[in-house]
Order: sequence, then C-alpha cells, then structure tokens
Amino acid sequence: MESFNRIVDALAGAVFFKVPLFGVQIELIVLYLAVPMLFFTLWLGFPNIRCVGHAFDVLRRQPREGEAKGDVSQFAALTTALAGTIGLGNIAGVAVALTMGGPGAILWMFIIGWFAMTVKMAEVTLGLKYRITDERGHVHGGPMYVLKAVLARKGWPRLGLVLGGFYAFFALFGAIPMVQVNQSFAQVSTVTGISNGWAYGIFLAFSVALVTLGGAHWLGEVSKRLTPLKVAVYLAGVAAILILNAGEVPEALVRIWHGAWSGEAATGGAVGAFVAGMRRAVFASEAGVGSAVMAHSLARTEEPVSEGMVALLEPLLGTMIVCAFGGLALVVAGTWDDAGLKGIQITSAAFGQVSSWFPYLLAVVVFLFAYSTLVAWGFYGLQAWGYLFGHGDRAQWSYKILYIVLLPPAAVIDLGRVIDIIDSSFFLMAVPNVIALFLCAGELRRDVAEYWQRRGRPEKSLEL
Repeated sequence: MESFNRIVDALAGAVFFKVPLFGVQIELIVLYLAVPMLFFTLWLGFPNIRCVGHAFDVLRRQPREGEAKGDVSQFAALTTALAGTIGLGNIAGVAVALTMGGPGAILWMFIIGWFAMTVKMAEVTLGLKYRITDERGHVHGGPMYVLKAVLARKGWPRLGLVLGGFYAFFALFGAIPMVQVNQSFAQVSTVTGISNGWAYGIFLAFSVALVTLGGAHWLGEVSKRLTPLKVAVYLAGVAAILILNAGEVPEALVRIWHGAWSGEAATGGAVGAFVAGMRRAVFASEAGVGSAVMAHSLARTEEPVSEGMVALLEPLLGTMIVCAFGGLALVVAGTWDDAGLKGIQITSAAFGQVSSWFPYLLAVVVFLFAYSTLVAWGFYGLQAWGYLFGHGDRAQWSYKILYIVLLPPAAVIDLGRVIDIIDSSFFLMAVPNVIALFLCAGELRRDVAEYWQRRGRPEKSLEL
C-alpha cells in the first residue's frame, strides 16, 4: 500500500505540477488548457462573439430523425454534454474560487469562460468530422478517433493509435466521478439526517443504471429534460438570494470589479484573483479536456461545424451564467468570507439566509447535479471502453455493470488518493486532446470558412 500511495502521489504531483505566475503558484495543466483558449479565439475570428446567435438558430432548425446521421437531436447532445459539465463543481467550485481569490475571481471566471467557448467549438467540430459508425449504425466519436484518423493521414498511424489509446485509457479513470456521489451524500445527509451511506449509494447507482443500461437514446431523453430542470432550480435559489438582497447587488458588483484588478485574494492580490478564477473556470468548463466531444458526436447532423457552434453554448451557460450568477449571490450573501465554512457549506449557508428550508432545495439541486453528471460520465467512459475493447454487446455490458458497481462505495469511503487518481486521469486527457487541436488548426479554419460560404454568408469567413 505504501508503494501504491507513492505512485499515486507522484502521479498527482506530476499532473498538478505548479509553476510561478507573477509570484503566484498555478498548476501547469491549467496554463496548458488556457493557451488554446486564447489561440483559437484569435485564429477562428472570435466565434464566441459572432456565432452565438447562429448557434441558437441551429438548435431551432436542427434535423429531425432520419434526416441526418446521428443517434440524438442536437439539443439532446448539448444537454447531455451540459449534464456532464454542469456538476457540483459549478456550486462548490465557485465557493472555492471566492475563498482563494476573493470576489474578483468571479469576473475572471466569466472572462475565461468566454474564451473557453471557442475551444469547445473547435474540439467538437473535429469530433463530428472524424466520428465513426459501427456495424449497427450507431455513431461514436471523441478525441481518440480524431487522433487516430489525423495522425494516420499525416503518415504516423502508430503515434495516432498510441495517443488515442492514451486518451481512452485515462478517460476510463477520469469518467468515474466518485466525488459526486460522496459530496451529494454529504449535503443530503446534512439536511435530512440520513446516515446510511450504503443505502444512498445503492439508490443513486440504481437510478443511474436505469439510464445507463438504456443506451444513448435514453441518455439523450433524460438529459434534455433533467439538465434544464436542475439549472432552473439552482438559478431560482440564486435569484431568491439576489432579490431579497437587491440593495446589496450594486456594491457586490463593484467589489467583484475592483477585486479583479486590485485584489482581495488571500495571496497574490489581483493576480491571485485571476489565477483562482482561471483555475476554476478551466475546471468547470472542461474546455480542452475533450470529454464533451463524446456526447456531441451523437448529434444528428451532417455539418460538423454546426454542432461545434452548438457546443460553444456550453461554457456560456455553464460558466458565464450559472457560475457567475452563483458567485454574485455568494458575494451578496457574504458567506464566502466566513472562515468556518468551506466548499459547498458556503453555498448552503447562503441558501439558508433565504429560508430555513432552502438548504433542502440545495440538497435537491446537489442530487440532480450529481445524478446527471454520473449519467453523462458513465456514457463517456463507455465510449472510451468501446474504443479500447470494441462496441460489441459483451464489452458494452461489462463496462456498464462495472461502472454501476463502483458507485455505492464512494458514498462511504474516504476518497483520499482515489480522488487524486481520478482527477489526475481527468486532466491527463487534455494532453493528447490539445495536441489534436493544434494539429488540426489549419483545417479547422478552412472548415469554418467553407461552412459560411455554403450558407451564403462569406462575410463570416476569415481571409485564408
């Protein structure tokens, strides 16, 4: 066990290796994910400004069943990806950002979320372009298929297989969000008094199994109903905090603005606020990790770029709206500055200011966020498993059963180094995915230009 612990510590130390940035320590992997955000925003001509309206238009005019290749509608693909992206990190993560960087971190989360929109567009466009169809007519996609195809075309098929396998291998571990089970049980236990973690874990696993065992169609149907519901319930609680403290909102906005430039961060002043906001925004949006590509690859469309534009709505909704308004509510409530609270306790205390029963509402939100994340990531893990071991029935069922069996223990065990393994694996997925993005930078720009030309809008294209 000591040898195992040393291996895990070494892995986590390498993945989350920190470098100094203007006197503040920041994980190198966060910078690695931030670079493509800036590059592709400039390279693709600011689609996070010019293409938002068109993205909503695509959803209004999405192909119906039978009109294009794909297993689910483009809206269902978006909500499935949002189910995996908008999780407990959007609730507890905002509180952590405030604790680390002060109110100014909220503004930086908003700004980095805006840049993340372009990376989502780029990686999803590639995922749709290089997705495959199996013998049963089902589509599969993800960064592993992009790497395999692109590097084979460039004359490096073995390297493509290695990097694709590297991504899929670590996706298997990154797709086991045990912390979601653990944290959701903690909040539910706090407000209800339920102390039997095994019973909760088994109930949650059974609920996940109802969707996971049903396949992609069930996943799409549940996601397109559950995701808007969970976001609406959470934002309703946030709105209640802001309405009841409406007089404090202007001052809170001023604190957020000044904190971003002058800094109330625990360390590093304005730079500390920037680092905290960037770290949590990168983690919350998952832009550059490539996980959402596996959900969007199911979309019913013949236009990869159109689904890429739909995907840029993810950081807009998940980071720029959910995280920003949630953070504003915590600044208004003032609970973020309570040294006795941490993580989701900060949010729970803010909800408790509205009414004594509002923490129960938060418990419902936490359960919905955790449940939808578990369902979505179960599907992501299944795609990685299929890439490594095939998409046959035996391989599919073996992974589904394994995934469901692993969930209940997470409610009762001390996660410790298990979290280190899962988190390290999650961010190691970004290494080959970002490589794929830069390898395809030229064709991405051409594909976007050709897409606009086919729609008779060459003014949207870049000069190539």
